[in-house]
Amino acid sequence: MNEGGYMNQQRRTLLKYSTIFGMMASVGLISHTQAAEWNKSAFEGKSLDEVFKVLIAGTPEKSAAINFNTPDIAENGAVVPISISSTLKVEQVAILVDKNPNTLAALFFIPPGTEPFVTARIKMAQTSNVYALVKSEGKWLMVVKEIKVTLGGCGG
Repeated sequence: MNEGGYMNQQRRTLLKYSTIFGMMASVGLISHTQAAEWNKSAFEGKSLDEVFKVLIAGTPEKSAAINFNTPDIAENGAVVPISISSTLKVEQVAILVDKNPNTLAALFFIPPGTEPFVTARIKMAQTSNVYALVKSEGKWLMVVKEIKVTLGGCGG
C-alpha cells in the first residue's frame, strides 16, 4: 500500500473507533468518561514501551490470574482468534502485538459487575509475542505468548 493509502487507512480507522466509542457511550455500554479516556495515541504506539506509557501501565507484572487462549500457530495472520479471562476484578483488557505496525490491537473497558471475558480476532503481520494485559484495581498485569504466523495479515 502506498503511503497516501496508508494515511487514508489510518484516518478511516480513527474515524471508525471514534464512532464506535461514541455509539457505545450513547447506549450506555461505556460511560462518557470512558469514551473520553480512549486515546488515539495508544493505538498509534509503535512499541510496547510507547503503549505502556500511554496506558500508564509502567511495566506490567506477569500474572497467573489471567487466562490467555490463543493458537500456537496461526495459518492466516489476518484472523487470529484470542480470548482473555480472569478471576480478578477487571477494569480494562488490552491486546498488544509486539511486531505489528501498531502495537495495540484492542482495548476493552469492562463495566463493574461484568464477567471479565473478551474474545477477538486480531491481525498479525508476522510471528510475534502477543501480550494480554488486564487492569485490576488500578494495576496492569500481563501474560505473554508467542504466536507463529505462516501467512501475514498486515500486508505481509
